[in-house]
Amino acid sequence: MTLRSVRFKQVDVFTSQPFKGNPLAVIFDADALDTAQMQAIARWTNLSETAFLLAPSDERADYRVRIFTTQGELPFAGHPTIGSAHAFLDSGRTPKTPGRLVQECGAGLVELAQQVEGSADGPAQWAFAAPPATVTPLPATQYDALRAALRSDAIDFEAQPCGVDNGAPWIVVRLASARDVLALDIDYDALAAVAASVGGQGLAAYGPHEAHGPATFEVRCLMTGLGKGEDPVTGSANAAIALLLAQQNRRPGERYTVRQGTALGRDGRVSVSYDDAAGKIWIGGAALTVVDGSIRLA
Repeated sequence: MTLRSVRFKQVDVFTSQPFKGNPLAVIFDADALDTAQMQAIARWTNLSETAFLLAPSDERADYRVRIFTTQGELPFAGHPTIGSAHAFLDSGRTPKTPGRLVQECGAGLVELAQQVEGSADGPAQWAFAAPPATVTPLPATQYDALRAALRSDAIDFEAQPCGVDNGAPWIVVRLASARDVLALDIDYDALAAVAASVGGQGLAAYGPHEAHGPATFEVRCLMTGLGKGEDPVTGSANAAIALLLAQQNRRPGERYTVRQGTALGRDGRVSVSYDDAAGKIWIGGAALTVVDGSIRLA
């Protein structure tokens, strides 16, 4: 039997250290793969997401990406966006516009920009412009159910919990502190019902650190659909949180930082910045390649 090989990279995203952040598998030259083959590969990698790079169908894009979990396809996700950009450039390809990339995905075109404030002693950092989102406030009649699902009395209901769908649907909940976020021990089945009431498939919980802490906010993302469990570091959820902070007049400034993955020993770091003049929210972070080679296909 003749076997065909395609290029493969595994990238750690939202970190500059190997084995931290959130790993992503990237499959190159995937145009000849069909959906069933992509899904089979995503199940095999057994990572939260696997990205498949294809030739763009829109001339404005540098590349097209299809994003799969182990159980299904997503129109958009944040850490695959940062990781795919890193893998694309790490493979020797160059952007059409220096310092800028345009990714084509199921949610449309997503703009990426190189961050000037990237670490001088680490890999270059890229940020994506958060895609448009729909926001659905959680009705007050669901608040008791949310408390029970989170097993927490630390929910800050002054910042109304909302469903936010930017291609990945979340229920966003603010807690009183970073410590309360790290203490969460949720009832997944109960949370799935509450999240589904506003179109969510997972919880994006955030809480502020004390002054001079490791970051502005601590974030945890706990999945209730397309898999169950905690996602190490999540770009789409941080985009959803950033949007709600702006809409609820709770922005901590033009820029802030996030620590995520602490409960899993991953120490992911996300940067968020608001470009009010352009009406954009940028979600950024470092990435690095930890596996580089090829995989064989039947």
